Amino acid sequence: MLLSSTLAAAALAIVAQDQVVLRAAPRDSAQQQTMLSQGDSLEVRGEKMDFLQVYDHRRERSGYVRTSQVRQTTLSASEAPELLAVARFVRDTPGTEAMGIAFVAAYLKAAPATAIDAEPFDILGTLADRLARRASGASKAQEVLLSAQVDTARHYGIGFIDIERDGRVRLCYEGEAFRRVLALSKQDVQRAHAALAITRSDCIDPTLLPSKRQAVDQWRAEVLDRVDISKLPEYLKNRMHARRASVWASLAFHEAKQSTATVDGIATNTAAQRALDALASVNKAELSEDDQSAYAEAAIRTGAVRWGAQTGMRPVGRLTLRAAAGENGQTCLSVAATPAAASAQPLRCTYGVVWPQSLSVNPAGNIAALAVQPLDGWREMWVLRRNEAGWTVDVLPPSGNAPDLGYVEFAGWVPGGTQMLVAREVRQDGRMRRSFETVRLDSLLTDKKAEEPSSLSTFYRWQDAQWKKLTVSLR
Repeated sequence: MLLSSTLAAAALAIVAQDQVVLRAAPRDSAQQQTMLSQGDSLEVRGEKMDFLQVYDHRRERSGYVRTSQVRQTTLSASEAPELLAVARFVRDTPGTEAMGIAFVAAYLKAAPATAIDAEPFDILGTLADRLARRASGASKAQEVLLSAQVDTARHYGIGFIDIERDGRVRLCYEGEAFRRVLALSKQDVQRAHAALAITRSDCIDPTLLPSKRQAVDQWRAEVLDRVDISKLPEYLKNRMHARRASVWASLAFHEAKQSTATVDGIATNTAAQRALDALASVNKAELSEDDQSAYAEAAIRTGAVRWGAQTGMRPVGRLTLRAAAGENGQTCLSVAATPAAASAQPLRCTYGVVWPQSLSVNPAGNIAALAVQPLDGWREMWVLRRNEAGWTVDVLPPSGNAPDLGYVEFAGWVPGGTQMLVAREVRQDGRMRRSFETVRLDSLLTDKKAEEPSSLSTFYRWQDAQWKKLTVSLR
């Protein structure tokens, strides 16, 4: 980690406020040289009245600032404990991130190398991560101040990356301090906080190629697995379980994409099973309100790949589904009357993952439902219908919006042949929505829906037993 050369100064002044004026003379009416930001480091070259004469190495400007607006240090080893104490104090105080980063940097310069452990890096990472979050959600009135604080943090070698998603740019801390915590710390709580900070999915570049994204997800899984969670507080265990479920769900999708396109002899997707196990390990009685969103995200991601943990095909009557490798990595599906039939009717090719384990056929044998996952965290349902001309395919997505997170799945056939039961979970505009619905088979439009199966009599009465046993929507 790079530190500002300013910290080599014999006497240092750390700016403790935002929008501090560096003036040409030691009086408030003197010409303004530049505007300083909270956390800026200044070399002290003298003192006059209640002003300090300083030099700003970052902007290559000299001038005067009021003594009350800065905190002074000589960077001696004897001052190191005091510098760390200040950093501890501001660690959990929103709005003081840049100043806290400056004090951590000063401590790392002043303290003997043998005295430095994981704690200052834990504080540094926490401050940098919170600053990035605040800057990402800044209002118009806050943008100027927070932008100045981010620039100050960058001057100390703190790395930030811009992630563009859905037309919005999010600022993320790149995580170097947390990686040092994982390397130095023997405290499980510190290691868990660090692992959670650097494995967030919202700070992964959405434009990564699939191979690179898979490598990132594999690294995230390894980081999380290196943390011993047995002695963690229950709320922190829940966060680790939810994050592991999300990461292993992504790996399950990658694993399925690389498997050979077949229906018979379905291989076990070990990553999908690990995602299900991690999700099931969450203690919902100890789940805080702050963690509800992360838990719901983990459930949606896991629900999208849950069929990967099933190796057996459910009975499908006289309908036989066949899958074959198509061009450019596609999977092409066809249906036949019997497994031994010589010919089959082509249905559709897809770049997505086909989960043949999910195939369900209605009692009349003329309509079927199949789970197909085109994207990580986004699973659709294909509805196959037979008419006089043969079989047709309609796609039912989790929602009508652009893909974010979500899945829609078959939940049962309603007697009469005009409706089926569907369960959905989706994230829209940052909010998680779950619904249980009756859907018309002729148009795939929702007839009725409820937030709980018990609130919809048709759903409660005719829900499929296997769906009820395997789904994560009833968690």
